[in-house]
Amino acid sequence: MKRCAIAGITRDNLLMWMTREEWDAVLSTNLDGFFNVTRSVLFSMLRVRRGRIVTVSSASGQSGQPGQVNYSASKSGLIGASKALAREVGKRNIIVNVVAPGMIETDMTEGLPKDKILPLIPLGRVGDPEDVAAVVNFLCTEENMYIHGQVIGINGGLVI
Repeated sequence: MKRCAIAGITRDNLLMWMTREEWDAVLSTNLDGFFNVTRSVLFSMLRVRRGRIVTVSSASGQSGQPGQVNYSASKSGLIGASKALAREVGKRNIIVNVVAPGMIETDMTEGLPKDKILPLIPLGRVGDPEDVAAVVNFLCTEENMYIHGQVIGINGGLVI
């Protein structure tokens, strides 16, 4: 059983200047979205005793970034929630993993200063959405799957 849903927003600001609305918007979208979508598909997966869940976190959820306290908190929260869920449902043959993309060429990264970020990435390039899709596809379709409860970084070495 395969389902896909991805949602995430940023409202970057230093914590000292961050508004409650910026905090709430990011946590609500990123964490409540996981809860709402995952809970809605989980019952059918439990019923048939199989499924694959791949949560999309972020390199910021693994290492934290200045100006992204809300985003980093929400994305690391997804990692913790997914690992806990993996322990809950693994015995029912439901495989749960996390992908943590880094700098990927999307609307979300459009205005970022790539000239300052690229030197931090050992592969020296920004990733493509296809780089993420390939890993998600592998996690969802590989027949012989023994990867469970793991975080797979797709970041060109940004987070090692």
